[in-house]
Order: sequence, then structure tokens, then C-alpha cells
Amino acid sequence: MTTLSAPPQVMDPPPRYRRPLGLGRETWLQYGVLGLLALLVLAPIVPTLYQSFLDRPLYEAGGLLSADNYVRLFTEAGFGRVVLNTALFAGLTTVISLLIAVPMAVVVVRTKLPGGRVFAAAMQWPFFISSLILGFGWITMYGPAGFVSVQVREVLGAVPWNLYSIPGMALTEAVALAPIAYTFCANALRQSDASLEAAAQVCGAGPLRNLRSIVLPMLRPPIVYSSILVISMSVETLSVPLLFGQPVGIDVFSTFLYRNGLQSISPDYGVLAAASAIILVVTVSLVALQAKLLKDAQRFVSVRGKATRPRRLDLGWLRWVAVLAIAFYVVMGALIPLGGLIFRSFTLVFTPLQSPLESLTGSNYERIFTYPVYVQSIVNSLLVALIGAVLVSALSLLAVMVSRRSTFRFARTVEYLALAPQAMPGIIVGIGLFWAFAFVPFGLGGLIQGTLWALIIGFGLRALPSGFGSIAPSVMQIGRELDNAARVSGADWVRTFSRILADLLRPAFAGALILTFVTLLKEYSPAVFLGSADSNIIGTTMLELWVQGNTGSVAALATLQIAITATFVGLAGLLLKGRHDA
Repeated sequence: MTTLSAPPQVMDPPPRYRRPLGLGRETWLQYGVLGLLALLVLAPIVPTLYQSFLDRPLYEAGGLLSADNYVRLFTEAGFGRVVLNTALFAGLTTVISLLIAVPMAVVVVRTKLPGGRVFAAAMQWPFFISSLILGFGWITMYGPAGFVSVQVREVLGAVPWNLYSIPGMALTEAVALAPIAYTFCANALRQSDASLEAAAQVCGAGPLRNLRSIVLPMLRPPIVYSSILVISMSVETLSVPLLFGQPVGIDVFSTFLYRNGLQSISPDYGVLAAASAIILVVTVSLVALQAKLLKDAQRFVSVRGKATRPRRLDLGWLRWVAVLAIAFYVVMGALIPLGGLIFRSFTLVFTPLQSPLESLTGSNYERIFTYPVYVQSIVNSLLVALIGAVLVSALSLLAVMVSRRSTFRFARTVEYLALAPQAMPGIIVGIGLFWAFAFVPFGLGGLIQGTLWALIIGFGLRALPSGFGSIAPSVMQIGRELDNAARVSGADWVRTFSRILADLLRPAFAGALILTFVTLLKEYSPAVFLGSADSNIIGTTMLELWVQGNTGSVAALATLQIAITATFVGLAGLLLKGRHDA
């Protein structure tokens, strides 16, 4: 009896890849990503630091190094008062943000709150709305001549608040930043183990005692992390201090740079660079402190293998007090200002002294679409957001793959460079790139300065950490056995990424596109120094119209930006419906 044996399988030889100059293509790509990130990050920093020690503008020859700029900054430029105003503004903003966010996170996540899902969703609005637009809305409704202020003055004889003060600035900024602290605290509450609360209930602790003794102490880490983030964002913000503080002579870091750099007839570049360097050191220190605290976060872990689902506490009649408090924040802080701004765009005069229905008009939008410069600003914003979103998301994907999915010797450096721009205020990015373009030899920088590409570079640098942070978690969830299987079959790192991992990461890439598009669309501060008459965007055009007193056109442009953002996010939500990994 004979047996038939199967013919031996002939294995295809592993693919051969070219090795230019003796290096694999993955090495070229990895060093290319490292070099590009280093160039983008260092481009605004190095010229700023260098200019801060020069006795003349960077573009003039024969400059000498000295520390005179820092001496003049604190002795002649009044920078000490600016530091005090900034500290008061950032500190008060942080306190108000936490007073809003922490109780809201606790009652929404940990208690039986009517409409809890609606309130949780309402906390996402600031991520899609520019703080510049929110500032316009607050002035429209709560400013000295605002719709609500006029009505209150008629009833009480005076307005009990003043937006044009440090407390008024802090309150407005806190309304915009409170959702960030809320997100930190809410995520921590959803992931924490409920066994401690159950043990407290067994011992006879009531709902309020449980919240005070168990829940709130567990929120210390997210409160610390979010506090540092809110402080750093308050230090760098330009919109609210520019709208509320500058008219009454209240200068903070950002408006000091704006006033001495853009509005000055003969800017003192040395003092401007010295102030920028100090602000950069402050923000970098805050981000480094946050990273150090996050590194020690394991000390506060309360989710273990036997964690139980949290049981929502019943506050009884106090839950209606919580509902009213949260509704007051959402309605008064967001819906009324934004609704008033939208309504203002359809009226000639917006005041309770005359019925707005009697002055309804479409002239504000007609003016926007009649003048080509205003239409061009909308087109420019869309081009910057669309092109920038694709480029930033692609670079973010490559940076994540190099830092988290390769054996590149500088993988950690790539990650640090990708996240570094979160410590760089937008206005300093604009100033630094302005000097960087001026410093580029052979006039090459002049070809970029003032164009949309300059805005794409500046805005993209600001959005890079968001894109990286959006894609990184999805990469970490993909098992490395896929990489190993591809390597066994002879695929190199580039082929493994392009043929296997790229398909799995499409939803995450789509999510990064959405996030970066919204971030780029509402960004404007780098354009203050990088833009020109031909490259105006919606944000800079709104500032120009506001200075001219044309509030109706400002409201119309703001409404159009809100509509564009809502439409894009809505369409993206429909396309990605059911794709929870996006």
C-alpha cells in the first residue's frame, strides 16, 4: 500500500527593499519625522530666545548679545504690573472653573440627576466654539450696553457686575474652561471603584457624607491636573483679555505682546522677545509640572480587577437644586450669549429699549457677502482648516507610529516634540515664526510670510498635540502580534504600517481630522503676526470689525463660523455613526 504525500510548499522569498546609503526606508522615514518635528518646534523658539538677547532687531546685521532687554522689560515697560494682573486673572479663573466643574461632575456622574445625559452632552460646547466668539456673546448680552445689562439697570438702577475688570474677565474665561476640568473629574469618577462608597453606606454614611468623605478626596489628582491646565491656558489666552481688559488698560501677558508688537508704531523687538521668553518659560514649567504629576498618578488608582459598577446616590430634593444650578450655568453662560450673538446678526439695533423684531434685517450678512475681503476671510479659514487638518493628522499619525510602534532610538524624543506645542502660547508661535521667516536666508521666508501657508504652519503647530493625543490611544489598543506576524513574513516596518496598521487606524485618523479641523477653524492668535491683508481669516476679520464698531458684521461672521462648525461636526458624526473607535 502506497501513500501519497502532498508536494512540499514553496514559500515565496521575502520581499527585498532598497537601502539608500545603506539605511532602510523605515530609518529614513523615522529620522524624517524627527527632523520635521524638531524644525517645527524649534522654529518659533530659537529666534525668540536669540532676539531676547540682541540689542537690535534680528534681521539687522551687527547685533550684540546682552541682557539689557530683560532689564528694560522690568524697569521701563511696566511688566511687573502685567505679571501681577496675569497671576490674578489666571488664579481667579482657575478657582471659578473648579467651583463650577467639580460639583457638576460629581452630581452628573455620581448622583441620580434628572437629565444627566443632556447636561453631560451640554458640557462639550466649548470644544467647538472659539473663546473669541464667546467673548463677543458675553459683551453683547452682559456688557455695559448689553441686552441683559440694560434690562437689569432699568429694574435695579445699576448693573451688579462689570465685565471690564479682572473678575469679569476671569468669570468669562472660567465659563469657557470649566468643561476641561469637568472632563478630567468626570472621567475619574466613571473609572473609580464604587466599593469604597458601598462600605461607607454600610457604615451608615448618607449621600452627602459619602460625597464629602469618599468621592471628593478621590478627585484630588484630576483637580490638580486640570488646575495646572486651566492656569496655563489662562496665561496664554488672548481673546477675553483683549476684548475686556485692553479698553480699560488692564494688560496681561498676551495683550502686552499684542499691544507692544502689533499695535506699536515702532515695536521694541528686544523687550517683546524678552517678555515672550519669560511667558514661554512659565508655560513650559506648568506643562512639565503637570507631566510630573501625571507620572505619579498610579498612587491614586482605585480601579482594580474586582471593581464594581458605581451606584448612583440619591440626593432627594437637593437634586432639583443641582438641576437648577447646572441649567443656570449652561443657559446663562453659553446659550444666552451665543443666542444673543446670533440674534444680533439679524438686527440693526439690539437693545431692550426697542423691540428687536422691529429692526430685523439681513444687511449684516449682505455686507459680509458683498465685500470680497470678508468672503475671502471665510474661504481662507476653510482652506487653512481643511488643508491643515489633513497635514496635521498625517504628521500626527506618523509621529504616533514612530514613538509608540517602532524601535527607533529617538522614539521618546519624537513624542516629546509632538506634544511640546501645548506649552507654546499661540501669540508666541506667531511672533516666533514671524522672526523665523525673517531669518531664513535667500529671502525664502518672505515667500511664506503673510500667506496661507504661514497660517497653516502656525495653526498646525498649535493643533499637533491634539492630533497626536487623538490617535495615540487607538494605536496602543492594537496588539503587537500583528506587527510580529508581518515581520515573520518578511515585511519591514513601513510595509507593516501601510498594509496592516493603516487600515485599522482609519477611524482614529478620521477622528483626528474632525478634532484638528475644529481646532484650526477656531484658532486665530498666531495669525495676528503671521497674517496679511490677503490672508485674513474669520478671527482676525472679526477683530478688525470690532475695533471699527461694526458689531452687526462681527455677529454675522461669528454666526457663520458657528454654523460651519456645527455642520462639519454633524456630518462627521453621521459618517462615523456606530464607529466607536473613531
